Amino acid sequence: MGISDKPSPPGPRVAVVGGGIGGLAAAAFLHRAGIEVTVYEQARELAEVGAGLVVSPNAVRLLRRLGQFERLRERAVALRTGWEFRRWADGRVLFSQRLGDECERRYGEQCYVTHRADLLDVVRAAVPESALRLNSRVVGLERLTRGVEIAFADGSRAVADVVVGADGVHTTVGRFVGRTGPPRFSGMCAYRCLVPAHRAPAFALRPVQTLWLGPDRHLVHYPISAGALVNIVAFGPAHDWTTESWSAEGRIEDLRAEFGGWAPELTALLAAADSTGQWALLDRDPLPRWTSGPIALIGDAAHPMFPFYAQGAAQALEDAAVLAHCLADRPADPQGALERYERIRRPRATRVQQASRGRAETNHLPDGPAQQARDESFAKEDPLTHNGWIYGHDPVIELTSNGRDMRGVNE
Repeated sequence: MGISDKPSPPGPRVAVVGGGIGGLAAAAFLHRAGIEVTVYEQARELAEVGAGLVVSPNAVRLLRRLGQFERLRERAVALRTGWEFRRWADGRVLFSQRLGDECERRYGEQCYVTHRADLLDVVRAAVPESALRLNSRVVGLERLTRGVEIAFADGSRAVADVVVGADGVHTTVGRFVGRTGPPRFSGMCAYRCLVPAHRAPAFALRPVQTLWLGPDRHLVHYPISAGALVNIVAFGPAHDWTTESWSAEGRIEDLRAEFGGWAPELTALLAAADSTGQWALLDRDPLPRWTSGPIALIGDAAHPMFPFYAQGAAQALEDAAVLAHCLADRPADPQGALERYERIRRPRATRVQQASRGRAETNHLPDGPAQQARDESFAKEDPLTHNGWIYGHDPVIELTSNGRDMRGVNE
């Protein structure tokens, strides 16, 4: 069954495995390009656990092309300041970058922060309900002469011309692309908290992305949900914690202990939190391939990355837009379209993935000469410019060197 009762459009039938941000974005761009698509999600309902994330200009412009910018703006917070680095012991500001209108002037869009669930709803709004199949856990794939047969846990089966694995770091689809071995534990874990605005200190309500840097740890906070909540994400040693799940609950006492002795402003913010999630950060080397015949990976299934560049969701959106364009541009040759998608996307996503990995050591320097040199170097920093290769990127321009717009994406 397709996404409507109308005759199937020309082109491949696409099955997307995974109903997270990347999977729904793929469905949204494919639908907009006139391609028949069905999303198979193992959960009984679509929901994003977790907390906040950054929606940088390269992601915002794609949401605008999906017609969902106003929905994003209603729920998100536009950052006026980013990279407000503070010293762990006394809260001294080491550096801050003006965003807001300056970001828009340079890159055409502002930088926003939002709840993951809100972003999921924004993307879902561009996907027809009839394209969603919940409670559908994929357990196997079988290549056919043409296309792929998909096996589900309940014994049912479906056939598609193309299968897109958007099923995260523990991907099932990835096994059929040649992805081998489990990801590695990084030795770090992350905590996440949401604090109601009425309980948070005033400094945490500012439209500012604040990063506290200290030995072996750092913590990030900013307001989300139109200012109703403050998002906190903290990173530190994993100790014996090895659970990798957004839904895993930690102990708020452990989080407070990890940051005990830090500046009073920060400890006051943590005192306002009454619960925390906790998950181990996984690491994986860049994959040598994302596609195999009619099967492709996107998002975390293709390039899981540390959150230190805040690009996980943005890179999944870029994947989705490029994938849809390639399939729409070569409807009679889906395998060739997927190979083109990989050639375009894998070098860029790999670069972001590797850059994200490198930030961990820089953020967690112990007090001493290296830390002092880092702090002094902030005076020469201009991350809004340095990150231009990320924020200024536009897949439409990359894909239309002949002047022709991405079909459906830029309408």
